[in-house]
Amino acid sequence: MSLIIQQIEALLLEAIPTTILFIVLVLAYQFLVQGPLTATLKKRRELTEGAMEEAGKAIARAEARTAEYAEKLRMARAEAYKVREQRVKQWNAERDAALDSARKVAAEKLGKARAEVEAEAAAARQAIAGSAGELAGLVVRSVLPATAGGSR
Repeated sequence: MSLIIQQIEALLLEAIPTTILFIVLVLAYQFLVQGPLTATLKKRRELTEGAMEEAGKAIARAEARTAEYAEKLRMARAEAYKVREQRVKQWNAERDAALDSARKVAAEKLGKARAEVEAEAAAARQAIAGSAGELAGLVVRSVLPATAGGSR
């Protein structure tokens, strides 16, 4: 057993330079590779997160502008609709006024035409009444023979 212990002691003594070299390599790796790599990755992550935050803010601003433009567009459409409705009301009022004016003019012309027709009818009745006696005499003379006092 003492032989095994001596062999283990010899092995451990020979492993000391390898162990020291391994520790030096690990420390060198830590300072030369791992440290700068970790710092670079940390910086990159911070920059990426910052860029993502900026992008989120830009998206929020764009959405706010879009909502603002949509509201302005809706208000402009409402205003255009109001103006259109006012114009339609104005045109309807003008049309109604023109129709009323035309109706009044037509009613006046119709009244004048009726008065003229009635005046002409009255004049024709008077003419017929005035010539009725003459016409009756002509009818009697043409119907009755000359012997009965006709003058044929």
